[in-house]
Parts: sequence; C-alpha cells; structure tokens
Amino acid sequence: MIYKPFKKPEESEIILTELMLPSHSNFSGKIHGGFILSLMDKAAFASASKFSGRYCVTASVNRVDFLNSIEVGELVTMKAQVNYVGRSSMVVGIRVESQNIQTGIKKHCNSSYFSMVAKDENGKGIQVPGLVISNEKDMRRYLRSIKHIKMRNERKIEFNAANFEAERYKNALKGYNVKIEI
Repeated sequence: MIYKPFKKPEESEIILTELMLPSHSNFSGKIHGGFILSLMDKAAFASASKFSGRYCVTASVNRVDFLNSIEVGELVTMKAQVNYVGRSSMVVGIRVESQNIQTGIKKHCNSSYFSMVAKDENGKGIQVPGLVISNEKDMRRYLRSIKHIKMRNERKIEFNAANFEAERYKNALKGYNVKIEI
C-alpha cells in the first residue's frame, strides 16, 4: 500500500447495509439499540482502518440519540466517513437510516461520532494521514470535531475529582430534581 500524507474524507467512506431480522429485536419487537451500536462500531472501524491503512480501536463514542425505531424486516444502512484527524486519532461520523422494503420509505434513525485510534504492530498509536478539506461541509465537520474535543477536555478538567469544589456548584443545581444534603 502506498502511503499518502493527505487523503480526502470520501477515501474513508463506508456504506454498510443489513437486513434486520427477528433475532435482532428486543422485547417490544423493535431492533435492539445495542445491536445497532455494534453495527456502528463495525462501520467506524472499517472507515478509520480504510483511511489510515492500520488496525484501529474505538477510543470513545459521542452521544447517540435514537431518533426513530427500526422494525424487523427493514434494511438498515450505515454511512461512515472520517471527519477529523489528529496525530493517531480520527473522528468518524456515522449516519444510520432504515428503509421499509415494501414502501421504500426511509427514516433517519441516528447519527453519532466515534473516536478511533490507529495502532501499530505493538499496539502503540501511529501517525495517520492528514485530511484534505475541499468544501464547506468537510470544514464544518472538522471544526465541529475540534469544538467537541475542546469542550470534552474542558469538562474533564472542570469536574476532575481533585479540582472539584462542591460549594461552588450548589447554586447551579437550583431548579433541578435533586435534594442536596452535603
């Protein structure tokens, strides 16, 4: 494989489609969210590995909101693409849609962002190619990832157990469904 120092987001594109079977359903007859998360993880792995040319592992998953339920017998399609790259990390955006085979009606079921890390033969993080940004959509996605990473790091510092001062936050909890007994 020829190493390219920069790649376009579409070089990481993965489209995974699977028929939803009764064995994928939960007690209410809808497709189990855990099964969908497993498919999303596979799509993220495939996209990040395709982009980096390396084995990749999941480092974190951003928020996943299930917008619409998925029915047994529907086709589910995962569209995954690298939106951001760091040194060894990548953020893969995933869109999940279901389609009723009989009516052709499609539903957006959820979207999420998986942080993936490329690994070398010894399990250490390894440099990934840079990302070519050639349109506003790619720029927006890249900047959104930067903002999310920055906010996550700020939240981590602010609420670190060693730095946390409960007295400072008591007023912030007014109006919430809590009873403070500290």
